Amino acid sequence: MAHIVTLTLNPAIDVATSVPEVTPEHKLRCGPARMDPGGGGINVARVVRELGGESIAVYTRGGPTGHLLEHLLEEKGLLRRSIPVEGYTRESFTVAEGTSSREYRFILPGPTLSEREWQRCLDAVAEVAVGAAFIVASGSLPPGVPEDFYARLARMGKRQDVRVVVDTNGPPLRAALEEGVFLAKPNRRELKDLTGMKTEDLATQAEAARELVARGRAEVLAVSMGADGALLTTREGQLRATPPPVETHSSVGAGDSFVAGLTLALARGKTPEDALRWGIAAGTAALLSQGTDLCHRADAERLFALVKPVALTP
Repeated sequence: MAHIVTLTLNPAIDVATSVPEVTPEHKLRCGPARMDPGGGGINVARVVRELGGESIAVYTRGGPTGHLLEHLLEEKGLLRRSIPVEGYTRESFTVAEGTSSREYRFILPGPTLSEREWQRCLDAVAEVAVGAAFIVASGSLPPGVPEDFYARLARMGKRQDVRVVVDTNGPPLRAALEEGVFLAKPNRRELKDLTGMKTEDLATQAEAARELVARGRAEVLAVSMGADGALLTTREGQLRATPPPVETHSSVGAGDSFVAGLTLALARGKTPEDALRWGIAAGTAALLSQGTDLCHRADAERLFALVKPVALTP
């Protein structure tokens, strides 16, 4: 099976901890902290590897936090290509509140990239994507990167005959879809922003997704719906699947785990139905993990058998 390349322009050191209660002004004494290498593409690469696939992560790194990111990725055993940048790799902070079981997530913006730096990221992906099954571009764009960056990546993928998956939002997502990608994963709000649909019932969402696919914006559109599962649309049909009920410990990385499970299944030649099942299973398995940990293979394999997609008719 060909490998999967992921790109993370805005990686992070993901820190997770807990407090009994979040209150203003007072010092909050935290419980044990966990650190993981994070950012959309890095998370996808981690999950692909956990599920038995081969991934190569391309990402930026800068400053002391960039060195820490390299150390954490080395511990994970991830194949990778890093692009040094002048600014410092950002940090993200997740706090679980014991009294309410709420999860508070604080996301910093990341360093500003120069044109030379973000162009080097494109060049690195072009090198390692030779013979790849997919390029997965996931996460936000840091300051300094043009809004059409993922569209440029999509054009590069077409030149190299490598299918491109995009998981982002706002103008960068819109620009990528205008160029056309193999797979995109908007959520319901993003689908509404893209299509201008007036209501948010399932029938309207399904029609909006079919229209994007019919217009050639994506060959496959996976609309994530949180606890309601996901809607998968291709030219051949449309599937809806809901996740099995589980006790949620943390939602960090659930969307990235979904993308990894879905993409890896497609790389393995699975049907859209089974690919959706793997996406839902991996995304749900991530909810079982603590803090910034991601899904575990045994959980995903167990949950896969419980996911039952249903075909929708127009």
